[in-house]
Amino acid sequence: MDTTRTETDPAAFWEEIYRARTTWGERANPLLAETAGPLRPGAALDLGCGSGGDTIWLARQGWHVTAVDISATAVDAVRDHATALGVADRVTTERHDLARTFPRGEFDLVSAQYFHTPFAMPRHRVLRTAAEALRPGGLLLVVDHGSIAPWSWNQDPETHFPTPTEIADEMDLDPARWTVLRADTPSRPATGPGGETATVVDTVLVVQRIA
Repeated sequence: MDTTRTETDPAAFWEEIYRARTTWGERANPLLAETAGPLRPGAALDLGCGSGGDTIWLARQGWHVTAVDISATAVDAVRDHATALGVADRVTTERHDLARTFPRGEFDLVSAQYFHTPFAMPRHRVLRTAAEALRPGGLLLVVDHGSIAPWSWNQDPETHFPTPTEIADEMDLDPARWTVLRADTPSRPATGPGGETATVVDTVLVVQRIA
């Protein structure tokens, strides 16, 4: 999606979004729960953790999660929420502008859920770095918006939503080291922040580092 903005600093933009938030998540995005549910818990990385629902859900399943966001308010709130829920020993929060820095470590699961921004970002490079951070056998799960919901911040009808194949091609991973396990565009019912409902399309890509 090309909806690039230049008039606002990205960190300031997302700080404003999360400073206005009054509730913090505990439920996972459905495709993360579907993918991670059968897996043996290990080390997970949540890219753009936002309100922390995926992080908290993974920690409750026994994963040790590194939760990353550009917003200091978001990572502080997710850490505090993890403490309040008794899973702080399985949650590490780090603030990163992923266009510039990436967390250290190796992971069994990297989750990039709706990893979109209205600002210029080398997303393909970030996702490639995420794939390189996988341990042998580890999974990179990328879930993108594949349609415009009534509550989306982007309402441009000309928006191009990259296909799973396009996302994989941009990452340019060596097929001798990574393999694509899933690449599809399922539909699902969704509820917006104001309670409105709609059918939305997700773009799903699951890449595994070959053991």
